[in-house]
Amino acid sequence: MKHGKKNARRYIVAASIGALLSAGVATGAYAGTEESAPGYQSEMVSALATTLGVSEKEAVERLDKEARQQDRFAELKADRVSTLGAFFAGDGTLVVNAADAEAAKEVKAAGLAARVPERGESELNRIKAQLDAKALKSAPAGVSAWSVDLASDTVTVEVNGASDAATRTFLKAAKSNGDAVRVVRGQEKLETQAVVPPGSRMTFNGYLCSVGYGAKDRNGRQVLVTAGHCIEDLPALAYNGTRFAKGAHTRFALGTRSVDMGIATVDAGHSIGLDITTYGKAGTVAVRGSQRAPQGSALCKSGQTTGWTCGKVGSYNVSVTYTDENGGPDTVVTGLASSSVCTQGGDSGGAYVSGNQAQGLTSGGPIGQRCNGQVNSPGSSYFQPLDDALKYYGLTLNTK
Repeated sequence: MKHGKKNARRYIVAASIGALLSAGVATGAYAGTEESAPGYQSEMVSALATTLGVSEKEAVERLDKEARQQDRFAELKADRVSTLGAFFAGDGTLVVNAADAEAAKEVKAAGLAARVPERGESELNRIKAQLDAKALKSAPAGVSAWSVDLASDTVTVEVNGASDAATRTFLKAAKSNGDAVRVVRGQEKLETQAVVPPGSRMTFNGYLCSVGYGAKDRNGRQVLVTAGHCIEDLPALAYNGTRFAKGAHTRFALGTRSVDMGIATVDAGHSIGLDITTYGKAGTVAVRGSQRAPQGSALCKSGQTTGWTCGKVGSYNVSVTYTDENGGPDTVVTGLASSSVCTQGGDSGGAYVSGNQAQGLTSGGPIGQRCNGQVNSPGSSYFQPLDDALKYYGLTLNTK
């Protein structure tokens, strides 16, 4: 696809992305604010409190509890206790999937909840990989997404009602796994969230997208990490009319098996900022790292169209079928994560953050979804996990 052609598929370019500077990326030094006192963003606390129906004090206690449990889980893994993933239950308890009864004892001894699942993460990933292989041969238009859901110990398949041959074949393969696969009906079709609004923070060939996180490669060169569909044609990128980077690689291609990650080489004299804008809702959020937040963690996103919206992490290892509303071929994208964060067209590339840990970049969401303008707007979205992109490209995230 050629972004410069009027009949080309238009991808978003969303948001003032994650590590994007709130004042300028096309200058030698980023413009930001003084480092804030330690703690959680006020809007994340407020959104979590509203979601849970508790006070903000109780929401902070919940976040502290999550952090302590994650630290203990990290210690268990460092001690090589045999575990099969973990997830936060509705009450904020981190439930650890233990490989066997002995491992469960060690988990409980560390003060964490344990269960020995029928399948667990490894087995679910194997089933999910088989479904990926089936979908990558022929995109199932009737299947919006399929993912590993540790809480239900299943691979969850979301169906939107279309009934093409590829969908029937996919569902037959899915159901052959018995109760290891859970089918959820009544879902919406998905699209990459791209628009061509007038003006943007990052422009290319007459289109626009959001600036993403800054990182450096193994040779010390500065790169921009963004959603792959934002730089599909590897264009020159501009901020406020001044070129600052050039697309270098993307794993996204319309109509083919894709992963929604990509990088651009940052031109000499320019840089990507280290503070995520919250569009006036919570000051700015300093990027401190990219430790992956477990399923169920509090999560917020910065995006050009919907601003600062919050929710929770859904599942990881999610595959989706994106529909091209301009009549192009469907595209299966693997390796995403789901969330209850509301997004709309134009948010692609937007930064997801949990606490001060960068989580990923907006990839897409339900066609026609409309957020209500509030931080805690009901909705759903899919994002490209940042840690996977950093690992794939051999990058080190720029942090404060």
